[in-house]
Formats: sequence, structure tokens, C-alpha cells
Amino acid sequence: MSDINIFGHQALFEHVYKSAPIGIALVTIDGNWISVNPAACKMFGLTEDELMAQPATDYIYSDCINNKDKLFQSFNETSSNIAVEKQFVHRDGRGIWASMHVSLVRDEKDQTPLFFISQIVDITNSKVAEQRLQESIERYTSLKKYNHDAIISFNLEGGIINGNQMAEQLTGFKIPELIGTRISNLIGERHLARILSPMADYVAVEKGINVIHHKDGHTVEVLATLAPIVIHNKNVGFYIIAKDMTEQKRLIIEKEAAEKTNKAKSEFLAMMSHEIRTPMNGVIGMTDLILETDLDEEQRDYVQIIKKSGTTLLNIINDILDFSKIESGRTELVEETFNLRTALSETLNLILPKALEKNIEVTTSVASDVPSQVYGDVTKLRQVLMNLLSNAIKFTPNGAVSIAVQCVENQGESVLIKFSVMDTGIGVSRDKVAQLFEPFYQVDHYMTRQVEGTGLGLAICKKLVKLMGGDIWYEKNQNQPGSVFAFTVDFSFKSNDRNQQENGAVHENHSSGNDLKILIAEDNEVNQLVLKKMIEKLGYNSTAVKNGLEAVEAFERYSYDIVFMDIQMPFMDGTEAVRLIKESASSEKQPFIVAVTAHAIKGDREKYLGMGMDEYVSKPVSMNIISGIIDKFLAERDMSQA
Repeated sequence: MSDINIFGHQALFEHVYKSAPIGIALVTIDGNWISVNPAACKMFGLTEDELMAQPATDYIYSDCINNKDKLFQSFNETSSNIAVEKQFVHRDGRGIWASMHVSLVRDEKDQTPLFFISQIVDITNSKVAEQRLQESIERYTSLKKYNHDAIISFNLEGGIINGNQMAEQLTGFKIPELIGTRISNLIGERHLARILSPMADYVAVEKGINVIHHKDGHTVEVLATLAPIVIHNKNVGFYIIAKDMTEQKRLIIEKEAAEKTNKAKSEFLAMMSHEIRTPMNGVIGMTDLILETDLDEEQRDYVQIIKKSGTTLLNIINDILDFSKIESGRTELVEETFNLRTALSETLNLILPKALEKNIEVTTSVASDVPSQVYGDVTKLRQVLMNLLSNAIKFTPNGAVSIAVQCVENQGESVLIKFSVMDTGIGVSRDKVAQLFEPFYQVDHYMTRQVEGTGLGLAICKKLVKLMGGDIWYEKNQNQPGSVFAFTVDFSFKSNDRNQQENGAVHENHSSGNDLKILIAEDNEVNQLVLKKMIEKLGYNSTAVKNGLEAVEAFERYSYDIVFMDIQMPFMDGTEAVRLIKESASSEKQPFIVAVTAHAIKGDREKYLGMGMDEYVSKPVSMNIISGIIDKFLAERDMSQA
């Protein structure tokens, strides 16, 4: 007798059935419950009655329960049980996975099917772990497959394990061709040896890998990254991630070429500024001097035409230079506290003569909530207003031009001001509005236009307004024919008493300065004559020299009060001459040096003042500017002597 018979089959089965840690369910051939053990009830969080109230076929191989022949055929002699995995819902609502091993119990005599036994094992934890592993694999596969960089894995012997699609594009090899070959075929033996070295510095190694060898023999420039493959805390290989730098290199080269071109353009503009402004200084300066002489009416008209033409040409040059400075990003805000109403009044005074010539009425309207003192760039504001007002007068044959100023938004520390320039002129057709603020665009066709200009004015205005934190746009005049150009500027409030002084008119009282000693250093004879004559008209004498070397020698012989120093001169330029003059003069006898240059590039004033010069003017120079400089020197001298 075997040992199992000591305990009895029935007692043994009952003990296993009730105490086993796995669920056991007995189901009839027809799919009805016979019994279910406690472990199965616990697994699903149900009582025996609650579990047996559910369909018994859910807990056996239920796919074939309605086709008995097919079901019994599944349990043949070679397959005594069938394993399936199914998902169930626990009583508390969470999902659980169960592995069921279903066996068919037959009669020992005639093998007639009697009932099913289903052994149920909770595999939720392992299933979740399996799903997470699968998700991780899929994420890794997606990252590798759809990465824009080539990814190649290789083992510690240097043999390639795998690669992604980008690796095929980068190397020219298909992945099956790469697998098993040496990574050194792509990166070189020297780099592989460094990677596999026990003391490898991966950062230094990857910096050295800058090309990948292509299948057809050429090399591809790359940016490489190395990453070790670590499994169970053991390094088993490496990933090399290679970014194709061909396009980036091309872009870098193009960027450098564009920067060089932009620099060359800036240098060309600076040179053209000098070359054009120098003769223009002679033209406009001499016309100013001629107008001071006795002329008959016809001669005066001719000279006025020359001066107007010269001024127009100068305005065109200024527009091109301004637009170039803004485009290159070298235009910066020079902010100060100023009186908004005073700035508006001064701007209107400048355009009133043109309006009076055409008998155009000019009116202004400033809302009461617009603050008087604001902090911003008054020069750029005037430039925008002057351009819009000049355009309004230019394109208004008769009628009126008005400017309205109102406060759009006041946030305590800043205020958004809207300026609207309205006219009753010819207006702008709807199809031309979109191009209004484009550079070099003019509403009038260039072959038939009746007004002069570069077509840069509104483009410059747009960029300046954007720089000041605002926006600019065109509106059709609703009440009458004409146009409305409106723009906003974001001003802040900042106390700066030093900058609140208002610019007064140029003074021409030089009675206390007739003893002034003035030196002119200028290599252009026409400009030398113009400057000398202007100073004479203001009541002073001056000495002229042709270059910086002569200026230094002249100052050594005679201590001058004011030196008008041209910057570009032969033998010795103005900056070197200023340095030597400053060094030779005592602290009590330092001259007032004025940089006179044909350049009109942003930053020149700050640059020359930083070199020790006291004032800066750009050509063409007017008599008012010279008068203002002399007045400034006299005022500073009077203050120092007081």
C-alpha cells in the first residue's frame, strides 16, 4: 500500500482543495458550477455564493463551451490541460489578471467526460511588470527608430549590435549589413581603442569623433555622443549617437558669410557717408554763405534751389543710413525725461513753413489725461512725427493736417500714448495699404510719381515705433477724404532733473568771446573754407591746417581755445592728433575739441567723446551748429571762472 492511502484520497483532496493557495473551480460539462474553493473567492474578493452567482464558464476554457465536440477535441491524449490568461474585475473595482489551467476529468472506465477542474493563479503583479517592460521596450524602440540622430550599439569587442534608420542614412549601410561588423570601420581603430580603454575619458573621446565613414568612401561631419550600455551594474557595450552636422555647417558658413557681408555693407555705408557728406558740406555750406551776401532776386532764387536740392539729397542719404542702422540692430534707445507737449510743439514748428507754403492748416489736439513729463527717446519720437507730418503735407494738395494725442492705457509706472496724424489729402487705395510700411515702397509709381524720396520713411517709422514698444498702422479718414497714420509709444515715468531742461533757441551773442583762439584741422579745402567763413560771419578769427600733424604743431606754437578736428586726414588722423594735443596741454589750458566727421553711424558720438573730445558734429555743418558749439564753450568757460 502506498503512503497516500494512509490518509485516504477523500481527506487528502478535501485538505488540498480548502488549503491550497491557488483557486480551484469545479464546473460541469454543461458549464454549471459544482464547487469553488476559498482561495478563488479570496482572489476575487467575493463570497462563495457571490462567485457562484456569476457564469461558471468565465472560469474555464469558455471559448468552445457551446461546441462540445470542438471542446473535447482540445483535450486529447497529448494535451490533458489548456492554459489561458484572462482579466477579471475585483470586488473593489481594480483589474486583476489570472492564469487558468483547465483540465477535463474523465471516467476511468470509458473515458466519458465528467467535469472541468480550473486551477486559477493570480498573475496581476507579473502581468503589470510585463506590461511595463513592454512599454519600456516600445518607448526605447520608438526613441531609437524615430530619433533624428543616428544611433548604433556595439559590444566590448567593437562588434556592432544594432542601429536605427538614421544610421542607415548616415553610413549608407543597411542595418543587416552593419550587424556583426566592427564599429571601427565607421569611426576608426584609434577612437575604438580609446573607447575600450579602462581609463577612457568618454567626454574627450566623443569630442575627437567628428566624422563617420560612409559606405561610398566619403566622410560625414558629425557631433558624437557616447553612452555606456549597463546591464545588472555591468558595462556590456556602448551606444554612439551621431548628429549629422552637414546642414548645420552649411548654415554656420552662410551665417558667417552674411555677417561678413553685413559688416562690409556697414563699412561701405560709413565710407559712402564720408565721401558724400564731405562734398555736400561744401555745397550746402557755401550756399549758406552766399545767401549772407548781397544778391539780386534771381540769384537768390537760384541759390535757394541749390540749397534745397542739396538738402533733399542729404535727406535721402540720411534715410538710407538710418534704415541700414536699424536693420543691422545697431539702433538703440537714448532715453531721458522730457516734456511731451514741448517736443510736439517743437516738431510742429519745424514743418509749419512747408504747410504755410501750400496754405495748409495745421491743428493739434492733446487730451487732458496725457502726462506732460514722460521718460523715453524724444529724438526718435520727433523723427517718427516729422516723417508722418511731412508725408501728410506732401500728399495734401490743399486742406488741413491735424495731430491728435491721447492716453490709451495708464498703468502707474508706464503709459501708452497714441498719436494720430490726419490729413485731407489724396489718401491710399485699399490695394496699396498692405505694402505701405515695406522698405523702398512708394504708393506713387516711380515713373509717374510727383514727390521725391527713397520710400524708406514709413519702414523706418515702423521699426522705430517697434523699438519704442508700440505699433503703427494706417486708417482711412472716416469723415473726409485723406489718410490717418496712427502709432502708439510705451513711455515710462522716471525722474531725471538733469535731462528735463528744455532746448532753447541758438544764441548768437558773441560779444564776450571776440578774443577766442580757434583752430580748424580739415584736409578738404572747400570744407576748410566753409568752416572758416562761417566762423568769420559769427565774428571770430580762425587758423586752418590741412592734417593732424600740422594741428599738433600749430597747437604747440599757440594755445588755442577751440579746435575743430576733422577725423579722417592724411599723415595723422584726428583721433591721434587729439591724443597728442591733450597730452601736451596743461590741465588748466585744455582746449575744447570738436570732432568734425562725415560719418553718421550710430555710436560715433559716444566713441569720439570717449576719446576725450568735448563735442561732436557730422557734416554738413550749419552756421547754427557752429554758433551753438561756441556758445557752449563760452558758457562752460564762464562757469569755471565764476
